Amino acid sequence: MAQLLWLSCMQESGPKILFAINPISGGKKKQNHEETIRQFFKDRPEQVECFMLDGSYDQESIRHWIDSWKPDKVVAVGGDGTVSMIAKSLLNSGIPLGILPAGSANGMATELQLPSNLQAALKVIEGNHLQACDVLEINEKYYCLHLSDIGLNAKLIKYFEEGSLRGMLGYAKVAARVLWKKRMMKIQLQTKGKQIQREALMAVFANARKYGTGAVINPDGVLDDGLFEVILIKKLALSEIFKAMIDHGRFNPKKFEILQAEAITIETDHRADFQVDGEYLGKTTRFTAKVLPSALKILVAPPTA
Repeated sequence: MAQLLWLSCMQESGPKILFAINPISGGKKKQNHEETIRQFFKDRPEQVECFMLDGSYDQESIRHWIDSWKPDKVVAVGGDGTVSMIAKSLLNSGIPLGILPAGSANGMATELQLPSNLQAALKVIEGNHLQACDVLEINEKYYCLHLSDIGLNAKLIKYFEEGSLRGMLGYAKVAARVLWKKRMMKIQLQTKGKQIQREALMAVFANARKYGTGAVINPDGVLDDGLFEVILIKKLALSEIFKAMIDHGRFNPKKFEILQAEAITIETDHRADFQVDGEYLGKTTRFTAKVLPSALKILVAPPTA
């Protein structure tokens, strides 16, 4: 079991905050978040512990420390994959989730307009402003806070993870490769007792509105409305991807269809790549999703006047 590190505080009467830190998030060593957290809370009343994720039984270890130490808040320090893993242990617990964005993909932090500056993000954690958030249960075993999809984008994530080139140039390289080999899927959807047949390059299951790049994929998304959107992308060009990445605009609405659902089952005519919150999970011909209403509370910045 990974080591739990104690960060000393001036008092022991304040709320307990557990930080789960991914020290190598996004494939390269990051700044010393532990030391920054230690300094921030040095003269504050909060009790703070830092749990260093190491890829060895992380989910079990997190669950153990939540049960034994009983924190008032749990904070994920990393990217979307780290956030998703920590959130899984907090579903319907009433314990708020905090996010310190520190990964190569920070889609949920972008969605919630959380500051990327670590000091500013810690001030959000110190506060008590909460956002209720629905969660999607995917294939009865995965949990999605943000965006999942099958098809084109999931394959892009797979190629990006396998490649050595990072940043915009790396993204451009794999985007061109994916679009060159793109393949339409014949899809059968079942929702609300109806069956719908479509052809699409990808199907997105969206609780949120935009990808981590800022590109809006789901303009109708609301985090706590008890619904999610299924976006069927029927046509997509490399120029449109870059436009969305650069100016953070929407994908062309004439080329996609949006359906709202509480639960859905999708079957495809061939094995298709799929991902959940930025984590590539292989191929499938059957994909299910159902909403867990307001299953999570997330710490956010207070509204501006």
